[in-house]
Amino acid sequence: MIAEPNRQLRLLDLQAIDTRLDQLSHARRTLPQLAALADLEGKARLIDDQLVRSRTELDDVQREVRKADSDVQLVRDRAARDQARLDAGTGSAKDLQAIQHELTSLARRQSELEDVELEVMERAEAAESDVNELERGRGELTARIAALEVERDQAFARLDAEAAAIGGPRPHVAADVGEDLVALYEKIRANSGGTGAAALTQRRCTGCQLELNATDIQSIRAAAADEVLRCEECRRILVRTPESGL
Repeated sequence: MIAEPNRQLRLLDLQAIDTRLDQLSHARRTLPQLAALADLEGKARLIDDQLVRSRTELDDVQREVRKADSDVQLVRDRAARDQARLDAGTGSAKDLQAIQHELTSLARRQSELEDVELEVMERAEAAESDVNELERGRGELTARIAALEVERDQAFARLDAEAAAIGGPRPHVAADVGEDLVALYEKIRANSGGTGAAALTQRRCTGCQLELNATDIQSIRAAAADEVLRCEECRRILVRTPESGL
């Protein structure tokens, strides 16, 4: 075990490591790409919902188109048969007259059905245009999401690499500090926003940034070198350094 003053100084090294690791962790959680991805993925879900509805509508209209086309074709076929019979001149005059009347009715019915077919085809065209537009927008979103994911992963890799480099020596530094002091430090750190130890610099605690009063300074001067001191204001471990101003 290294000497008490030195292990307290090593505690500042440990705090510096942990502070940087906390910063890197925060940076990882708050990457701009994460917020941008969340926004784009939300938009993508909305488009996906719209696509489901639009594709369903298109399928329904296309079925209407097929039915309308079938209805028109049935009338055309019937009219073609009647016209063939009329052209052949077979049957009585009364029969031929009835066929002529039916052809007139069929022509009127065909016109009506073709109007219906045209209206349905126009709706199908509009529905297909909506689907195509949504698919185009979804494709653009997919490309933007993929690009952002690459940026995010690259940023993660950089932050993780730095965290590994910064955190690598931590076990050795913690060993120099000692289990007892590390345990106290960790407890304080958990309750003090991530800072468990602070240097006393020019009579000021660098944890709470408050200047110590004369009485506290006198107590610190009188304290043994191996005594673990605490800031009276923020209760963090207060580490004496050559710059303490004592």
